[in-house]
Amino acid sequence: MKKMMFALLASCLPLAAGAAPAVKGGDWPAYGHDAGGGRFSPLGQITPENVTKLAVAWTYHMNPTPDAKLARIPFSTTTPLVANGLLYLGTPYGRVVALDATTGKQVWAYQLPGTDQPPFRGLSWWPGDKGHGPRIIFGSTQGRLIALDAKTGAVPRGFGTDGVVDTKTPEIMNGLPNAYYGYSSPANIYGNLAIIGSRVQEAPAKGASGDVRAWDVVTGKLVWTFHSIPRPGEKFHETWEDDGWKQRSGVNVWNMLTVDAKRGIAYLPFGAPTFDRYGGDHKGSNLFSDSLVAVDAKTGKYLWHFQAVHHDIWDYDLDTPPVLLDVKKDGKTIPAVAVMNKSALLFLLNRVTGEPIYGITETAVPPSPVASETASPTQPIPNKPEQLARASFDLSEVAQLTPEHTAACQKMIADGHWTGSKRFEPIPSDHPIIRFPGGEGGPEWAGGAFDPKLGLFIVNTNNLGYVEKLEKKADGEWNMTSTNFRDRATRMPCQAPPWGMLTAVNVNTGDVAWRVNLGITDTLPAGKQDTGRPSNGGPIVTAGGVTFIGGTDDQRFRAFDSRTGKELWTAKLDYSAHATPLTWGGKDGRQYVGVVATGGSYLGSPTGGDSLMVWALPK
Repeated sequence: MKKMMFALLASCLPLAAGAAPAVKGGDWPAYGHDAGGGRFSPLGQITPENVTKLAVAWTYHMNPTPDAKLARIPFSTTTPLVANGLLYLGTPYGRVVALDATTGKQVWAYQLPGTDQPPFRGLSWWPGDKGHGPRIIFGSTQGRLIALDAKTGAVPRGFGTDGVVDTKTPEIMNGLPNAYYGYSSPANIYGNLAIIGSRVQEAPAKGASGDVRAWDVVTGKLVWTFHSIPRPGEKFHETWEDDGWKQRSGVNVWNMLTVDAKRGIAYLPFGAPTFDRYGGDHKGSNLFSDSLVAVDAKTGKYLWHFQAVHHDIWDYDLDTPPVLLDVKKDGKTIPAVAVMNKSALLFLLNRVTGEPIYGITETAVPPSPVASETASPTQPIPNKPEQLARASFDLSEVAQLTPEHTAACQKMIADGHWTGSKRFEPIPSDHPIIRFPGGEGGPEWAGGAFDPKLGLFIVNTNNLGYVEKLEKKADGEWNMTSTNFRDRATRMPCQAPPWGMLTAVNVNTGDVAWRVNLGITDTLPAGKQDTGRPSNGGPIVTAGGVTFIGGTDDQRFRAFDSRTGKELWTAKLDYSAHATPLTWGGKDGRQYVGVVATGGSYLGSPTGGDSLMVWALPK
């Protein structure tokens, strides 16, 4: 009976617009659940009424030899996949494993060569075709594209060389063969194509190209390339002045892209050029940096773009996956895409034309105090919704939580001669400024999730600042000094809370539907702990009306009522879960919820966990 219930839910409940057909048995076959990236599950067994009954169903420890100290990356932000009864997981120990999705028992494991690692955020699953079975596809941190048989973990015949493609081609390496090039996020699967961006260095300015490429999942052959920086003779090349485009690195999709499977459109969210705090060596508006670019998913042909930041000198990447959704406005249903950058501005665009749905105002911003830099005089600000994180700081806004914390923060400000800043204020070279959002502020890389039943886009954001000052090095390259705006002893941010929030935006009106603090500070006195905490990873939403999220550095996993934002259930973890969760239906008819918890990252929580934790309602 329960198996029938899952099948009915999967077939009858609506998915996010632009998604592929409903998945069998409540699977989770892509990072965003489907190609549209909405992270909405059609499963509804877990509800606000019964979520408090969740109990640990099983735990998988990713270290294959627990008694040995194996080489590993410091932390994991990966989200597993579930398809056809198997759960697929990339581990921080250089392995990809398949588990029975109901019991957690390991089915197969694949060890990457040498010190290579699977991408930090997840894998991709291809369902196969008439001549080939399902495959797991992923780009490694050292620039390899790898394919595995999804059932057995074996290397499929005919894909690259022994299942591996070296993607560090001469064109992508920009004439700099020793530059860093690899992958941190999963590809998006469209038909027989794996469309994927890349990870490149933050500095120096010249390095590998940030082009987006599509690869044949059967053969591993390159199918198309989209130039993230237009070459001479290509449209928009003139937005790079004085040859600033040459060997320029950055302008890459280091995060997830999304695809409108119905219309065959891929949405590419690009980051800033390197070096990303100074633009005097690449003047102009610098397309396609900080732009959402829509391309034909089959060919990579340009369709339209929207630039969220002109001439970025703050590292305000489009750091979240675009989310496909429908907006119901003025009696019409508009196919839309939601895109955010690190400044926590949420742009709702018509995903066919790129036109803003609620209007955008080009707003005057402060000029640059650096003589060799010319900041853009305006930046695009959406008329709706409001900015979803702190965007400025005045010295009067220091936190007043404890006398000791206030005094420590004020002393740092005075000793360092730090000043506050306004929205989009450029970074000076003569003194440090306290800039919001800093590199850890605003939305993190996971971005938001969309509940099509409620019309709510739900996203976690950080109010975290950086203290930054530009410096010109002896070789002429620009760099910066940077530190987090927080007390060193307590690791608490120095500005008044909230420090982390979970917010729901009604996409049909453009208004904030609800906002709650996300996370608590255990070390503060009772009555002052509801500060919100820094978070990584993001939320998922379900047809049962429950939003699940880990992310916070207070070592907790939480469930919220999607309609109201009320916190319903909290599980205390040994390590923080800086990853996005997932939910799926098991062969036993139960709905499972899982999240990877390894702690660590820049958020300051303990490092060393190696667990995928899974919960379900009692049998």
